[in-house]
Amino acid sequence: MQKDKITAIIIDDEELARKVILKYMEKHPEIRVVEECENGFAGLKSINELKPDLVFLDIQMPKINGFELLEVLDNPPVIIFSTAHDEFALKAFEHSAVDYMLKPYSQKRFDEAIARALQRLNAGKHDSGELDLLKNELDSGHEMLNRVVVKSGSKLDVIPVEEIILLEAADDYVEIHTARARYLKQKPLTYFENHLPDNHFIRVHRSFIVAIDQIASIEPYSKENYMLILKNNREINVSKSGLKKLKEKLGI
Repeated sequence: MQKDKITAIIIDDEELARKVILKYMEKHPEIRVVEECENGFAGLKSINELKPDLVFLDIQMPKINGFELLEVLDNPPVIIFSTAHDEFALKAFEHSAVDYMLKPYSQKRFDEAIARALQRLNAGKHDSGELDLLKNELDSGHEMLNRVVVKSGSKLDVIPVEEIILLEAADDYVEIHTARARYLKQKPLTYFENHLPDNHFIRVHRSFIVAIDQIASIEPYSKENYMLILKNNREINVSKSGLKKLKEKLGI
C-alpha cells in the first residue's frame, strides 16, 4: 500500500530547534512529522519502530551524538543533519553528498534541504552510499574518542574509553573488552589506533591494542618473543615492533 504522506522524525535535544522545524514544516504538508525525540537513544528507538522516510538529526547531543547514532543504524532513512558550530563535521559534510543545515537556518535554506530530500525519495535513489561516504570522512579525521557507542541487539551501550582494557581484531569487527562485558564494533583496529589517546593505549600486535595501565608484566615467551600479562590475567602476544613501542612508552 502506498503511503499518503512522507513521514519524518525530528531528533534534537533543543526544544526550540524542534519547534523551528515544526514551524518551517507548515509549508510542506506532504510531510508528516510522526515523532519528536530529545536524544539519540529515543531517536534510535523511534526510527526502528516507526521506520520514517526522513529524519532531521542534530549532531551535538548529550549521551550520544548524531554521528554515533548514524553508526548503529542498519537501514538509515534519508537524513538531513543540523549543526551549530562543529567545524570538523562541516568539513566532512563538504566531502559527502549528505545534506546539512547550519543553525540558525532560514525557511529558504530549510526548503532547499527538503527539496533535495524529496528528490531523492521520489527518485528512489536513496541508498546508504552517501552516509557511508560521510562515515569514511569522519573516520579519516583525527578527533580523539572519549567513548565508544555499540549496538547490542535493540539497545545501545556507551563505553567510556577509560573502561576499555583490550581491543582485539575479529575479522571486520573489533572486540572491545571491559571489566563488565565484551562488545563488538564494526570498525578496523587501525581506526581505534588512530582515535584512542596514545597516552593511555598502545598497539602491541596487529591484532591487539591494550590499555597501558592494565599491563601487569612483560614476560619472555620464546627466545625472541614476549607476551603481555594483563591485570585480569589475559595473555597477549607482542610483536617485535609492538615491543619496541612498548619499551619506548614505558621508558625501559
